[in-house]
Amino acid sequence: MIAQVIVDVPVNRTNRPFDYRVPDWLTPIINVGSRVIVPFGPRKLQGYVVGILTQSAEALESTRIKDVEQVLDDTPPLTAELLKMSEWMSKQYLCPWVTAVQAMIPAVLKGKSEKWLTATDALDEETCGNSGLLWELNRKRHLPLAEVEKQFPDEYMLVPGWIHSGLLATEYQVTDRITRKQQSFVKCLLEKEQLAEAIVSLPARAEQMRRVLLLFAEHEGQTFSVQMMRDEHGISRSPLKSLEAKGWIAIEQVEVYRDPYANRRFAEKPKPQFTPLQQEVLAPILQSVQSQSYASYLLHGVTGSGKTEVYLEAIEQTLEKGREAIFLVPEISLTPQMVERFKGRFGADVAVLHSALSSGERFDEWRKIIRKQVKVVVGARSAIFAPFQNVGLIVIDEEHESSYKQEETPRYHAREVAIWRAKENDAVLLMGSATPALETYALATRGRYTLLQMPDRVGNRPMPEVHVVDMREELQAQNRSMFSRKLHEMIEDRLRKGEQMVIFLNRRGFSTFVMCRSCGYTMRCIHCDISLTYHKTNHTARCHYCGYTIAQPAHCPECQSEHIRFFGTGTQKVEAELAKLFPGIRVIRMDVDTTSRKGSHEELLNKFRAGQGDVLLGTQMIAKGLDFPRVTLAGIIAADTSLHLPDFRAAEKTFQLLTQVGGRAGRHELEGDVVIQTYTPEHYSIIHATRHDYPAFYQDEMLQRRRTGYPPYFRLVLITFSHEDVPVVIRGAHTMADYLRPRMAQTTILLGPVASPIARVKDRFRFQVMLKYRDEPHLAELLAQATAAFEEWNKQQKVLMTIDVDPYVLL
Repeated sequence: MIAQVIVDVPVNRTNRPFDYRVPDWLTPIINVGSRVIVPFGPRKLQGYVVGILTQSAEALESTRIKDVEQVLDDTPPLTAELLKMSEWMSKQYLCPWVTAVQAMIPAVLKGKSEKWLTATDALDEETCGNSGLLWELNRKRHLPLAEVEKQFPDEYMLVPGWIHSGLLATEYQVTDRITRKQQSFVKCLLEKEQLAEAIVSLPARAEQMRRVLLLFAEHEGQTFSVQMMRDEHGISRSPLKSLEAKGWIAIEQVEVYRDPYANRRFAEKPKPQFTPLQQEVLAPILQSVQSQSYASYLLHGVTGSGKTEVYLEAIEQTLEKGREAIFLVPEISLTPQMVERFKGRFGADVAVLHSALSSGERFDEWRKIIRKQVKVVVGARSAIFAPFQNVGLIVIDEEHESSYKQEETPRYHAREVAIWRAKENDAVLLMGSATPALETYALATRGRYTLLQMPDRVGNRPMPEVHVVDMREELQAQNRSMFSRKLHEMIEDRLRKGEQMVIFLNRRGFSTFVMCRSCGYTMRCIHCDISLTYHKTNHTARCHYCGYTIAQPAHCPECQSEHIRFFGTGTQKVEAELAKLFPGIRVIRMDVDTTSRKGSHEELLNKFRAGQGDVLLGTQMIAKGLDFPRVTLAGIIAADTSLHLPDFRAAEKTFQLLTQVGGRAGRHELEGDVVIQTYTPEHYSIIHATRHDYPAFYQDEMLQRRRTGYPPYFRLVLITFSHEDVPVVIRGAHTMADYLRPRMAQTTILLGPVASPIARVKDRFRFQVMLKYRDEPHLAELLAQATAAFEEWNKQQKVLMTIDVDPYVLL
């Protein structure tokens, strides 16, 4: 038997399966999708079996191929469907096949190759001499090389000589990072009559031992965890050990799941009465679910129109057909509120996958999926790779969100992967948003997806009234505060009424930059072409690209002036200003700085829900998915922050953010208001957002895209080059561009090479080439050939090149 294995070497020249012989003793446990350890050159590497061939004994003998050394899993972590999808992703997104595979499995399954030093038979007590390292190796027989270097730095230089003389050898081992949580459980070994006799026979002073036996007498046949006995009954380990020594009980180690929601009780919520609008959009979706055939829908519904209930009903019907469902939400929308709704409806059938879980928790949730113990997965982008084998429905909530696009290799978009997977499984794809991505809406209007509309809120509640404030007029009226008079007045009104508010700012930190008013010096990152952001809590200036941090100087580093000041507005500064203008106001701030600790996101939202805060202040993470009955005001400070970025999607992102943040207000009985503060109130994205008019925005933005030649009229490929030396990176960019130009179709436009908008990040200079194209079926093939040619040129230069198909970030 021959196993075709892709090895964990993510470079172009190894981007193919390699053949390995499967020894007879591994034949029963190896399968397509298995993780294996194989020799590769001098190393041992982890690989993935992508095919199995059967050959005659003669053919196996005659071919000089190496053996598979180990199979790492009883159950393969990759299904045949996921392997097929990984091959498609490799071609679609121009990445090594193994990189696509690794995107699909939990971090703990990604083995790490490590070099070890081993003692040969020639090493014994006589040959050890005075060497501490040789004595240690004689005792342990092998040690990791990294540990040898750390523990025996003085002898490390002697290692090559000992290897040459045959005392030592080196080998590569793959270390697996899997950990499984074990818990101690106690079970009774006595029959009912024996148990009664044992209780009577115990001396009076053995109080805790008696309590243990009484517990088993009350709960016949049950087992109890040692932790539960300690926490709830005050029983220590000592009496348990004594009972075990008598042979009356057994203490066993049992593997348990690390469940982040184990101590939570989710109340089962009754199904609501569907509105006529919900029933209307559900009808075709449920018909497709029943017929078990591929169909794709775009559900365009305003904020508060009841889209989530439509999703839940579609999932319930899918489960009734015996199929499985994947529900994707943007990372920032994966609130405890959403988890609560799913656990309340589907209970233990739900697995949750997102970045706030520990590696162990994520691994255990993933194991529930592969063991078929759950039927629904709720998660962020990577949950699309859930190893289900009978997917019937994929839902993408807030489908316009840029977080569905991965910004590291493989640079996939979850929506495109979902389309592939839905077609492969004859499943239903349901995408929903109040502000769909322009490309998605354009395809829906052309019939690629079925367009479903929900233009009204549940119960015909009114959309919040939107007030646009021109901050130029505020300045003329001598108001230099970050709060307009309108917003100030409305905050006072809500405080008086005891209602809650959401204030949104698309930035974190105290100020956006630090500048000297005497000489104009601006504090910049020494590694990147970007200004440093001031953080007041620890008085530091920080780069949000590479993490470089310095203490805030008292004097200008350039001219020594004391007039060094903070400019711009960050969430910390807004919080300080609120406290100054409204004494006693209770502000709950949510940004990357306040939610970095595990569980802090949920903790802050629960405080706000419980009425312990008047204002929820934050960045993008508060813009979506939140539903609080007492929020009646949404204030948006510096609404046009994202409007002037060098990005063709700037207007679209601004419209989406304003609409989504505004949608947090007045979702229940109380009516809501939205205050948008801007310096460009005449911009069409802001005008249409105030009117909640997506179709009008779509028409205006499509005219802009057609005029400038951007999606959905053209598709894009962004090729970025980086290197420590400017001349080298320029040569690399021109080498690639010169290869592509004569070979491209005439309809394809090549822009560049030019410096990237952020020309230096982490001490590497950046250049880019952009391709604009329409319907060019052979472009992926051409780019693969160009990459191979570039790698040949790049052997000595070491220029880093990344290719991003359909990029979302152009900086």
